[in-house]
Amino acid sequence: MRVDLLSREYPPNVYGGAGVHVAELSHVLARRLDVRVHAFGPGEPLGVPSEAAPGEPVVTRYGVPAELAGGDAALATFGVDLQMAGSLAGTDLVHSHTWYANLAGHLGSLLTGAPHVLSAHSLEPLRPWKAEQLGGGYALSSWAERTAYESAAGVIAVSAGMRADILRVYPAVDPDRVHVVHNGIDLDGWQRPTGDEEVAAARATVERLGIDPDRPTVVFVGRITRQKGLPYLLRAAERLAPEVQLVLCAGAPDTPEIAEEVSSAVARLATERTGVVWIEQMLPRAELVAVLAASTVFVCPSVYEPLGIVNLEAMAVGLPVVGSATGGIPEVVDDGVTGLLVPLDQADDGTGTPLDPERFVTDLADALTAVVSDPGRAAAMGRAARRRVEEHFSWDAIADRTVAVYDQVLAGAR
Repeated sequence: MRVDLLSREYPPNVYGGAGVHVAELSHVLARRLDVRVHAFGPGEPLGVPSEAAPGEPVVTRYGVPAELAGGDAALATFGVDLQMAGSLAGTDLVHSHTWYANLAGHLGSLLTGAPHVLSAHSLEPLRPWKAEQLGGGYALSSWAERTAYESAAGVIAVSAGMRADILRVYPAVDPDRVHVVHNGIDLDGWQRPTGDEEVAAARATVERLGIDPDRPTVVFVGRITRQKGLPYLLRAAERLAPEVQLVLCAGAPDTPEIAEEVSSAVARLATERTGVVWIEQMLPRAELVAVLAASTVFVCPSVYEPLGIVNLEAMAVGLPVVGSATGGIPEVVDDGVTGLLVPLDQADDGTGTPLDPERFVTDLADALTAVVSDPGRAAAMGRAARRRVEEHFSWDAIADRTVAVYDQVLAGAR
């Protein structure tokens, strides 16, 4: 079976969870199927399939057409999608990821007659703040997403919470076509350093980054975007004990406005307490693993999170997670066992805004304090977190479930 995966992101050009998902899934699937990956540039040569070893995916990258470069970002995306759609001859199934590639999947399916499956990593109607970033392009991205969802032969939701959101936001989608397949985690690539040399190297890494490995530490990893809830975390951090260190691996702001809001809040917090460490660049995996391993608890204060690969990564390294009880997070974090869930009553206008922001901030601070102030409990939760990802979120298991969806879709298309 030949499967063509379509994605904006693919290594080395990865900035979010969807890119991690496509990278890991493509490599596991390529051991079983003929897998071709189509991704946005940069990368040379554009439009030319890569040489691939047996059991590895073939990768083709596409650039923005010269006529659309420097113009509206959504139109530029569509220009890349058109190139992708025209490169799918011979495929048995097209599998697109995020709105950036959904239109390519939809058009490619019409051109080739192959069924289109899409993975839902987020939904445009539930991220209305993107209008700040895209302007009128947000209407285009929303149209492309809706068209693809309503026409797809199969939709893969990364959590049951995401499946419910899909059926609520796009009621024209047949529920029988929406399948739940969680994100996975590379268990070998995400694990706590062992052995004297590894531990010493990890300690040197975090010290070079300005982190004190001997302080109790709360760590956040994520893009600076409304959905990640970083401003609420910064307010909650004001209530943590003075000895607690806060490490923010946060970059790639969606807009200048959210960048300024977070920058100002971090600066204010740093005047009130020591141990505020802000790492704005995207860290290589080995360095991020070192940061996680040096921390006491991982925090995910998102107001919108279909699943959250970052939670799985932290759990694989042996960290408990304190996360908002929203989206797919409760399907990952076993409350009281692998971490704590923070109650979150939200507006139903698509923004996910907490109805009582002060209560959310207080509850978040209390949950973080409960874990970070009890090292024994934190360590036990971390061990349970590692066991949970081993048992439920390995990429081999996720690939099995994904191929089962492919088989079901192809059987229905015959």
